[in-house]
Amino acid sequence: MASKQTKRQRDLERREKAEALRRQLEAEERRRRRFVLIGSLLAVAAVVAAVVLLAQGGKPKEPGSGPEVVPLAIPGGKTTTEPPATLVPDSSGIEGVVAYDSSGYPTGSATKTALPHLHVLGPVVYSVTPPVGGDHYGVWMNCGIYDKPVPNERAVHNLEHGAVWITYRPSLGAADVTALRTLVLKQTKGTGGNRYMDLAPWSDDALPAPIVVTAWAHQLPVQSPSDPRIQAFIDAFRTTRGITPELGSGAPCNGVRVDEGGRPALS
Repeated sequence: MASKQTKRQRDLERREKAEALRRQLEAEERRRRRFVLIGSLLAVAAVVAAVVLLAQGGKPKEPGSGPEVVPLAIPGGKTTTEPPATLVPDSSGIEGVVAYDSSGYPTGSATKTALPHLHVLGPVVYSVTPPVGGDHYGVWMNCGIYDKPVPNERAVHNLEHGAVWITYRPSLGAADVTALRTLVLKQTKGTGGNRYMDLAPWSDDALPAPIVVTAWAHQLPVQSPSDPRIQAFIDAFRTTRGITPELGSGAPCNGVRVDEGGRPALS
């Protein structure tokens, strides 16, 4: 009897081993098929990229290499309305800076009143003009100087990456606009060879001041481009760690395809 049980046990073990081997071989075959499929998709993508490259004259067009292209407007879809931004005391020491709650970023848990920073697919209604942060479109815009208004939802994404955004009323004099351009272009370049500066007119004269300088959770209204506080603001908040949810240092401010992220008039 014991001999028969032992034989049955050996047969059962052999069947179990054979079944395990079969499952292993099937799993390896499934993995092989996935690798082949992925390889085929990558090859197709490479061919498509090559065709597009040839159609563009053999090399991609980078921001700043041609006429200005305004960043693509945010597609239609669900509109996000931001809750009122919460004012907090400013600690920069720069007179006139208005600060908003961004506590808990970039480390730890953000407070309930901190500016949110989720990626959304549609337009956003902000509680501050110009926006000082909040939810924004998932693709930023290429930083630089634009002669036309830019989508708020993309500019806010740039703020999250540590950029400073200067807006001005359309009625601002040509000499003042030129002075603002000169101010932007004298800033040093940082990560990716970019200044992390955006300059663009506001859509109308409803801007709170002739010129408004904005960083994530901070804003400074000024009357003139010669105001020394503008440079102080840039020095305090541009790509400064601890200011934005994404540290503000190292996150890109360019590199987006021109047909989506725009091409500034000057960068």
